[in-house]
Amino acid sequence: MAGRRRWSNEEILDAAAELLRTGDAESFSVRGLAAVLGTDSSSLYRHFRNKTELLREVADRILLAAMEGHRPEGDWRQRITALALRLREAFGRQPQLATIWGRHASSGAGSRLVMEEILQALRASGLPDEEIPVRYHRIVVLLAALISSEAGMNAVSPQEHEQGMEHFRVAVLGADPERFPALAHFARDIRPLGVDRRAAFEEILAAQLDRIETRRIPPRCDAPERNGE
Repeated sequence: MAGRRRWSNEEILDAAAELLRTGDAESFSVRGLAAVLGTDSSSLYRHFRNKTELLREVADRILLAAMEGHRPEGDWRQRITALALRLREAFGRQPQLATIWGRHASSGAGSRLVMEEILQALRASGLPDEEIPVRYHRIVVLLAALISSEAGMNAVSPQEHEQGMEHFRVAVLGADPERFPALAHFARDIRPLGVDRRAAFEEILAAQLDRIETRRIPPRCDAPERNGE
């Protein structure tokens, strides 16, 4: 009898990514993945110690893909903004994996590339070295939260989206002005969360970068030497 096929790490990750693309992290299981591959769970645990490690590896491949061909350009703000938009776009194509990144922080090669680029940009900003780790952490938390939130909205079906929009219209436009006077006043101008997400993303990120601006060490301006001195 022929033995079972031996799957490589990359083949397992490919299958896991496809399973997650058509499902979600909550319903994903190593047993279900093994069934898709026609093997048993124990064979997969020879490659990955547990489900969390497997999910981290899947999410890290998105980071690797996002960083492929990336060339830092511009000043430190432009570098961080460009990187953030690359990550947003990469996870936007596979929204189910964005929630995994936000929940199971990756520590693979893709993650290290992202970390290196943000840290280098922050060093170029003129921040004191002792403040860079904290500012790095704030930026990454912000990006993970924004990208995961947006991806969660992108993962819903068109029918679910339309139902959500209808609930929004009823809740906002039908607000009782006596109980919710401010909501009733602004009702026609309040937009759903899914509207104009890129502009909101860039503005929120810019606010964080503005805070870094206030903490930078201004460049030294040495007085020019006088003639004869």
